[in-house]
Amino acid sequence: MSKPRLPLAGRIALIVLGVIALSILLYQVPAIHNRLGWRFDFARAYLRGVVDPVQQLPTPRAVQAAVLPSDTPAPTQEADPTRAGATATSQRPTPTPTITPTPTAIPAKAALAAPAYDKQDINNCGPATLSMYLRFYGWEGSQADIASVVKPIPEDRNVNVEELVYFVRTKAGWLNIEYRVGGTPEILRRFIAAGIPVMIEETFIMAESYWPNDDRWAGHYLLVTGYDDTLGVFTAQDSFVGPDIRVSYQDLDHNWQSFNRVFILVYRPEQEETVRSILGEEWDRDVNRRRALERSKHETETDPLNAFAWFNLGTNQVYFDDNSGAAKSYDQARRLGLPQRMLRYQFGPFLAYFHSLRTDDLLTLTEYALKITPTSEEAMLWRGWALFRLGKRQEAVDLFLKALEAHPNYQDALYALDYVNNN
Repeated sequence: MSKPRLPLAGRIALIVLGVIALSILLYQVPAIHNRLGWRFDFARAYLRGVVDPVQQLPTPRAVQAAVLPSDTPAPTQEADPTRAGATATSQRPTPTPTITPTPTAIPAKAALAAPAYDKQDINNCGPATLSMYLRFYGWEGSQADIASVVKPIPEDRNVNVEELVYFVRTKAGWLNIEYRVGGTPEILRRFIAAGIPVMIEETFIMAESYWPNDDRWAGHYLLVTGYDDTLGVFTAQDSFVGPDIRVSYQDLDHNWQSFNRVFILVYRPEQEETVRSILGEEWDRDVNRRRALERSKHETETDPLNAFAWFNLGTNQVYFDDNSGAAKSYDQARRLGLPQRMLRYQFGPFLAYFHSLRTDDLLTLTEYALKITPTSEEAMLWRGWALFRLGKRQEAVDLFLKALEAHPNYQDALYALDYVNNN
């Protein structure tokens, strides 16, 4: 007697379920995941943009005359505002003795040995670029080693300079690392001539739109390893585009401006005197910030329609705790128009609006930032602080917990939870 067979519909359903199960298993294979992961990421972002269309970054509200309630104190531990993209908790640096630089002539061109190239994984330009930088000094790790520390969740779309600094100081402590802002093409050439590559953060225009009306603007890291004054070009290692790319002095400076011209220096301990000599008085971080402030203010005067100049001015004002002035500078940058992903990478406005008591603007910007980047732990953190200020304690706690899910061991979120639960 023959066994009863499943109906055709049942057999098809089993086949479909089998294909789905096999696909899920195959997707866990690293090589397949790396190849297809960005496509799934693209599809999710595009679908969100279709369902809830992305507009331009909101313009500022009218300034509110808010008064801070006595029972909702501001956090006493916060992101280091030394630049707009800061998230790591730290103290304002103690001024160090200034050094008078000794100007020396540098050659018309220089080219450092390019490290082994590392093509970035999805959302991984920071770890990939730092891995190439460390390889220049003989490090044998990979971008995956760095990512596992600074962005353990692959969907984390941004790695801040401070997070890269943390990795070097804790996992590659045989090297020194510093960063400054307000850099110039001249200082890049001087470091390269002295045998030290320089890592910068800059604008990158993507080839594809991730949602309807996508402006395609993004942040990106670049390792600069050579220059040629005759041609007016730098040589750089680009974890997305490829090794040994050439970029003109003018284009590099133009793209660099959007990130306050931040530059990272990794070097051997015996090279510290060289670094101090090239930086001169700007070895002192406060001096460096003061000059960056002056430069950004000058750029707002000479190019008043440049939103990045106004944004940088706000960032530098935040560093000096001029939050009211910074909020006004950010207001102007927003009126002129900022890229859609700006708040994925830089968070100075969150600090400025929080500390100048402009909670409505902070809520508006963090809502927008989370629409663009749902996994942004920084936007969750500052939205949580805004809600806490409004007396919505449980909603704030929920957001701090979500920030920890997005970035485990996120120190600012841990502090926020401790603060809220004990006040």
